[in-house]
Amino acid sequence: MDPITYTIIRHRLFRVVEEAVITLKHVSGSATTNEGHDLMVSLYRADGSLLMGGVGFLHHLTSAAEACKSIIRRFEGQIEPGDLFMLNDPYTAALHTSDVYMLAPIYHAGVLVAWSACFVHVTDIGAMNPGGFAPDASDIYSEGFSSPGLKLVSKGELRRDVWDTFLNMVRNPEMVALDLRSLIACNNVAGERMLALIEKYGADAVDEVGRTLIEQSERLLRQRLLELPNGSWQSRQYIEVKGEISKILLTMTKQTDTLTFDFTGSSPQSPHSVNCTKWAALGGLFAPLFPLLCYDITWNQGAVAPVRMIAPEGSIVNCTRPAPVSVATVGAIQSVNNAACSAIGKMLAASGKYADEATAVWHANHFAVFLFGQTREGRLAIDIMTETFAGAGGAKTYGDGVDIGGEMPNPISRMANVETVEGALPVRYLFRRRMLDSGGAGEYRGGLGGELAIVPHGSPGGGINFVLSGKGSKFPMSDGLAGGGSGTSNDYVLVKGADSTSDRHEETDFASLSGERTPISWGVFALEKGDAFYLRWNGGGGVGDALLRPLESVRTDVMNGKVSEKAAKEIYGVVLKDGEVDDVASEVCRTRLKAARLEQGVTA
Repeated sequence: MDPITYTIIRHRLFRVVEEAVITLKHVSGSATTNEGHDLMVSLYRADGSLLMGGVGFLHHLTSAAEACKSIIRRFEGQIEPGDLFMLNDPYTAALHTSDVYMLAPIYHAGVLVAWSACFVHVTDIGAMNPGGFAPDASDIYSEGFSSPGLKLVSKGELRRDVWDTFLNMVRNPEMVALDLRSLIACNNVAGERMLALIEKYGADAVDEVGRTLIEQSERLLRQRLLELPNGSWQSRQYIEVKGEISKILLTMTKQTDTLTFDFTGSSPQSPHSVNCTKWAALGGLFAPLFPLLCYDITWNQGAVAPVRMIAPEGSIVNCTRPAPVSVATVGAIQSVNNAACSAIGKMLAASGKYADEATAVWHANHFAVFLFGQTREGRLAIDIMTETFAGAGGAKTYGDGVDIGGEMPNPISRMANVETVEGALPVRYLFRRRMLDSGGAGEYRGGLGGELAIVPHGSPGGGINFVLSGKGSKFPMSDGLAGGGSGTSNDYVLVKGADSTSDRHEETDFASLSGERTPISWGVFALEKGDAFYLRWNGGGGVGDALLRPLESVRTDVMNGKVSEKAAKEIYGVVLKDGEVDDVASEVCRTRLKAARLEQGVTA
């Protein structure tokens, strides 16, 4: 094939995915989907292998490939043009039950030529708690509807029996129905665009481009691995739930042109719902691998080929049925993300050629806060707080991380507008802003995380409820690199009887709120009239020794409200006087901090 035709078809495949994503967002009525971008759209070959990975949460690229392969196996001889399959069983392929996959076979001239697949996090799945996150579930049977695959549309006709049965099991069927319709529309557009491409260039030509893309991705990634040093790098993460601490231990080994992620030594599966299945763990390690090692390589099955995962069965990263997994996405999966990002960052930093591609861990402490309550109209509203997607960038080996700069596993993640949330849920924000001192210290500072406080507002009963699946309040998880510090820990506080009854937004200081404060992190809580809920999310990790950060950079951070004067002095060794650097005092301070390190035997 001539290179011009090849390039055109390749770009058209990208456009198929992009237009399907646009459709998904436009049809969905959920801020989680159309503003937070908790979604994924990708194309797969006829055998279910990944053809063209799309944007959104990258954990799902490999999981949806397994979903396609599972449907092919389970429905052998029963897959026809116009069919549409729904799957959300975590022990088959999905990450947790709330992530509903919709998979569509694409036929041309009676021959199966490809699959399109997409997912959204539906607003409810009929679990023991509204929203799908069930922090107190003891098994998957408490985590809502779960299917290893069912045919929702047959030969272009919606199966009303399946549709009605599913919607009968959820708390807000109107919104969930819109979620499903957005998935159907997304696949319809992907199928139409793929068929238009095939009609113009021929099925053989499009298939040839697909094969070539996969071969090219494998070749390019193996070449890149050959340029990186051989060796092993370790990283670890800790998850605390109700006093129980679980460890995720990763040893990443690079040998010639292969990369092995070995989770041997990780804790056994937890009685709490932070576990993940092996498919989820595999997706979790690819989520940082794709952007860090394949930033200029097409994300497809070829980029998967050089990678091997070892995850002991029965561990927190490869749990066995019926272990609960509803909090996996903010639990073990994200910890796998973090561990993989840290190990890959260390490997890149040890390379001369690719050292500038290294990064500290980005926003590492996802949290899940599902608000639910009655609106003024008496309607039940359920949705997640999308600030968990706002994230914070890890520092790089040449520059600071981006404040509230998103997250590694989702290149397009963002938080919804305050007005969107207040319009959909009976709450009011007291504030939402960057968090002082939240970025990991270093020669290059980690990006800042944020903080917020909300109060109930407009609910007929005066209050609302929320499901909190929070971690990271005991252990900072945004690891630094090359001596850089970690980002802050998370914090979750329920303030009973807070003095915050104004009907207008105010720049409220959390410290000024009166009332009884209770640190919380796990369970279902009532937010009654007069109460407030405060949440702080972590910043990114830093890179390099904080005592090597230029004095003027620290001063600028203080002036811009990113670093406090106390942290400037005690961590960075920079003394300010009337807003200017005191060079002599700073030199004395840094010398003292270095001496204290030597005395304690602490390295940067």
